[in-house]
Amino acid sequence: MEIKKASMQDLEQIMHVYKNARKFMCENGNEEQWGDDYPSTELIREDIDKMYLCISEEQIACVFYYAVEEDEDYREINGKWLNEKPYAVVHRVASTGIVKGAASYCLDWVYTQFPNIRMDTYKDNIPMQKLLEKCGFQYCGSFERLGTDKWMAYHKE
Repeated sequence: MEIKKASMQDLEQIMHVYKNARKFMCENGNEEQWGDDYPSTELIREDIDKMYLCISEEQIACVFYYAVEEDEDYREINGKWLNEKPYAVVHRVASTGIVKGAASYCLDWVYTQFPNIRMDTYKDNIPMQKLLEKCGFQYCGSFERLGTDKWMAYHKE
């Protein structure tokens, strides 16, 4: 597998991956996190310079957002981060399911790029919680986003 930056040429495929991810989430008890239309095409267009693809045998195995930046939602959590050093964020991880372990591969790759990562997931997203713990992330607390406090904060240093 290899990681490459996404481009506007990948937009249609990326949106297809997210459509399938929303379906998977709904089928696995997590209807609320992304709903019917998150992430939107407009959001992915805006963020295309921070979107990455995990490629296996010329097919997309996983899509994710990665940037070294502060996330406003992470400023105050009901808990404590592992440290207050500059960090990278990873958002919108979605696997196509064609390669077992693709999402783990992506998180491991990000850690080699910047070894202080903060992420979050929704309380109903059990597969992502298990993935984060498997990849060495520690649960640090919860926070509010979009009017609900069901967001779980994770950190790996």
